[in-house]
Amino acid sequence: MIKLKTIALIMISSFGIYAQQKFIGSLIVESPAFHNLIASDAKIEVLASGFNWSEGPVWSKEGQFLLFSDVPENIIYKYKAGEGLSVFLKPSGYTGKLPYSQEPGSNGLIINNEGELVACEHGDRRVTRMPLNQGGGKYPVADNWQGKRFNSPNDLVQSISGTYYFTDPPYGLPDRENATTREIDIFGVYKVDKFGIAEVVITDLSRPNGVALSPDEKTLYVAQSDPEAAYIMSYSIQSDGTLKDGKILFDATPMVKAGLSGLPDGLKTDKKGNIFTTGPGGVLVLTSEGDLLGRISTGQNTSNLNWGDDGSVLYITADMYLCKIQTKTIGKGF
Repeated sequence: MIKLKTIALIMISSFGIYAQQKFIGSLIVESPAFHNLIASDAKIEVLASGFNWSEGPVWSKEGQFLLFSDVPENIIYKYKAGEGLSVFLKPSGYTGKLPYSQEPGSNGLIINNEGELVACEHGDRRVTRMPLNQGGGKYPVADNWQGKRFNSPNDLVQSISGTYYFTDPPYGLPDRENATTREIDIFGVYKVDKFGIAEVVITDLSRPNGVALSPDEKTLYVAQSDPEAAYIMSYSIQSDGTLKDGKILFDATPMVKAGLSGLPDGLKTDKKGNIFTTGPGGVLVLTSEGDLLGRISTGQNTSNLNWGDDGSVLYITADMYLCKIQTKTIGKGF
């Protein structure tokens, strides 16, 4: 099984995309306004497949390529049109002795304000930054809170002012929430200021996961991947970077109970304030008020997504697949 998957990836790396385009999934419309963002004939195109669990896509504007994680395989891949797939970094999130856990590698990735790759590292239990255009290794962004190691940083975002926000669920730990190596009792959301000081800003979520900022950066959105409380939360950001007025913006729990596969995970916003979040049934498209416009149904458990190219292309990581879909909007950051 492992050998077959390796061959598939090598073939993709050597020959680029499939000889014929492959498409998966469908569009599920809940409101006519959905088609203001996604054309009725838009398709979910598969760019590469054969991964264990793809995650954390991020677009390099300077290099015009996509980076994304395969968390169980401890790899960051690079995908570039015309060149196909290649290994960008291995190990990506765990540098210790194996075996460690089911998800030891990097998860969420961003390109920070300085053009560096910033990674949430499950196995090494830290957030790091790495220059893309020069030699040298990684630098720590945060590796502890009050002297205690994080559980397994999962996803992150950075504001224009430089403040990072990241989530810290147990998914990368051996035995997850039952790990004997846990040092922090909560599964928190943290902010890291420009001096590298980590401060917990949310303490009452059971499984915080994806994070995103509104276009005006006055609101932080947090996805919770708890099947009993599958929420998209929103919080007002104060002048000092702390949060208040946390509320449930969208409750996806009924969708989970109805049998749609997947949980709230990665999320991003567009320039108009709409929210694109992975969740039950693929990618949910919400207004800033939390109204469901429709779904980009991949037919797979869908982990994360990000904007790329000119900002109108949405890249999606869905289980074994790397996909993209053309939209009619522009993502935040473009």
